[in-house]
Amino acid sequence: MGKYIFVTGGVCSSLGKGIAAASIGSLLELQGLTVRMIKIDPYLNVDAGTMSPYQHGEVYVTDDGAETDLDLGNYARFTNSPLSRANSITTGQIYMDVIQMEREGRFLGRTVQVIPHITDRIKHRIKAIGDEEGVDVTIVEIGGTVGDIESFPFLEAVRQIIHEKGHRNALSVHLTLVPLVSGGELKTKPTQHSVKELLGLGIQPDILLCRAPMPLDEPLRKKISLFTNVEPRAVISAYDVPHTIYEIPLSFHKQDLDTIILEKLNLPVKTPDLSAWEQVVDILVNAKESVTIGFVGKYIELGDAYKSVDEALYHGGVANEVRVVLKKIDAESLEKTEDLDNAFKDVDAIIVPGGFGQRGIEGMIRAAEYARTRNIPYLGICLGMQVMVIEFARNVLGLKDADSTEFTPTTPHPVVSLLEEQVDITMMGGTMRLGAYEAELMPGSLLRSLYGVETIQERHRHRYEFSNQYREQFASSGMRIAAVYRANNLVEGVEWEGHPWGIGVQFHPEFKSKPLAPHPLFSSFIRAALDYKHSKKQKELFE
Repeated sequence: MGKYIFVTGGVCSSLGKGIAAASIGSLLELQGLTVRMIKIDPYLNVDAGTMSPYQHGEVYVTDDGAETDLDLGNYARFTNSPLSRANSITTGQIYMDVIQMEREGRFLGRTVQVIPHITDRIKHRIKAIGDEEGVDVTIVEIGGTVGDIESFPFLEAVRQIIHEKGHRNALSVHLTLVPLVSGGELKTKPTQHSVKELLGLGIQPDILLCRAPMPLDEPLRKKISLFTNVEPRAVISAYDVPHTIYEIPLSFHKQDLDTIILEKLNLPVKTPDLSAWEQVVDILVNAKESVTIGFVGKYIELGDAYKSVDEALYHGGVANEVRVVLKKIDAESLEKTEDLDNAFKDVDAIIVPGGFGQRGIEGMIRAAEYARTRNIPYLGICLGMQVMVIEFARNVLGLKDADSTEFTPTTPHPVVSLLEEQVDITMMGGTMRLGAYEAELMPGSLLRSLYGVETIQERHRHRYEFSNQYREQFASSGMRIAAVYRANNLVEGVEWEGHPWGIGVQFHPEFKSKPLAPHPLFSSFIRAALDYKHSKKQKELFE
C-alpha cells in the first residue's frame, strides 16, 4: 500500500510549504523510496497560465504542457518525481470535472454537493497518483492557510484519506509560524491557534515544522508539544537557513525528520548519503570566485517571478564552482538611460528571460545590442531570443522598423510573428506552444557542442515564433540558425557568429535544471561569464 504525507500551512501564507515538501521528498528518495509530489492550489483558476507573475510568481511548465504553480519547480529541483498536469490540482479543475459529470447525468439525478462529490473527486485525483504501482510515498502540499474558506474541501478530503488509511499509512505535517516579537522572544501562541484550527477540521498533526528566524530550543519545543499533542521530537525547527534553500534537507536530516517520518509510516530506516547536497551547499557558500550576471527583466520587483531562471543560474555556478551574483536590472530603466556602461558596470554576462507584453522591450533590445557589440556573454530565453532577433534585424540587417507583431502588429518587417493558425485567436488560455518539443541541433553550432547530442527535448511556453521568411537573410549576415523543430520547420535557437558566447533559445531550459544536475546551457553560460571576467582582468593588467 502506498503511503501519504499531507503538508499544510498555518498562520500565514508564504512560509515555505513547497520547499519543505520538496526537502522531505529529497530525504525520502535518499532513503531509497520512490516518491511522487502533488500540489493543490485552492484558487478557482483552472491553472496558473493566465495569472500575473506579480500575483503568483512564475508559471512552471511540465513536459505535457501543464501551466502550474511554481512549487512544482521546487519539486523538480529537489526530487526525481515525474511531473505532469496530474500533479497539479486546483479548485477550478475539480469543480469543472464535477459539473461536467453532473451535466452528463453521471450522478443519476442526485443532488450534487461539496461532500461527498467534490471531496470524492479530490480523493480520486490524489489516489490516481499515490496508488500507482511502485510508488512508495506521495507527498501532497495543500496551498493556502488552514482556516481559508477555499481550502476547506481539500482539508476534508485529507481528513477522510487519513481516516481511511490510518496513521501508519497517512501523515499530517503542519508548517506553522513561531514569530520573533520585540524583546527578542519567540512566541508559540500562533502555532497553538493554528493547530487548534486544524484539529477543528478533524486532523491531528503528526509532525510540526515550526518556521522561525532561529532554531527553537528544547524548552520551546516541549511547550509546543504540550499544547498541540505532537511528541517533542516531532516538533521540528524549520529555522531560516543562513545561505541557501539547499541547506534545508541537511537541516531537516540533522533533526531526524526523515527517520521520524519513516518510523511513523512503518517503513525501514537507512543511512542516507547526503554528500552531494553538502557539496552543493559548500560551493554556494564557500566558492573562491564569483561572477555577476546582469539580469534584464520586466518583473524583477517580485523575487519569485523568475524563480527557475534564478535557480538555474546558481546551478551553473555549482557546476563551475563559482558563486553567482544576480544584478537585477529593470528593462524599462534601460530605455531611459544614456549610460549603459554604468548600468552594466561590473557585469560578466547578460541574460534576458521570458515574458509577455510590450513593456520594457526596447530596454531589452538595448541590452542585447550592448552584449553583442561588446562581446559580453549573452543568453536569451524565449522572449530573450526574440529580442535578440529584433535587435539584429534593426542594427545588422538594416531593417529599422523590424519588430514582433506582438508589439507592433503593423510592422513592415515582422521578424517575429504568430504562427499562421493562431492569427485569429481570441482566448488567452490554451493557445500557446506548450510543453516539450524536439529540437534538432545544427552541426557546427555552439548549442550542439554544449548538449553533445543531435536532438534534445525542451519545454516551451510562447505564442510567437521567428519568421521563416527572414531566415536566409539572418543566416547570411552572421546569425546562425542553431536549432530547429523539424516537424513545423520552426527556429528553436540562434547564435551570433564570431561572438564568444551569444545564444538565444525559444524554449525554457531553466525548467530542467537541478542543483545536483545543472543544465548544460547554464553551466556553459556561467563558464563563459567566468572567462569574460578573467579576460577583463588580464586586459586591465596590460593597460
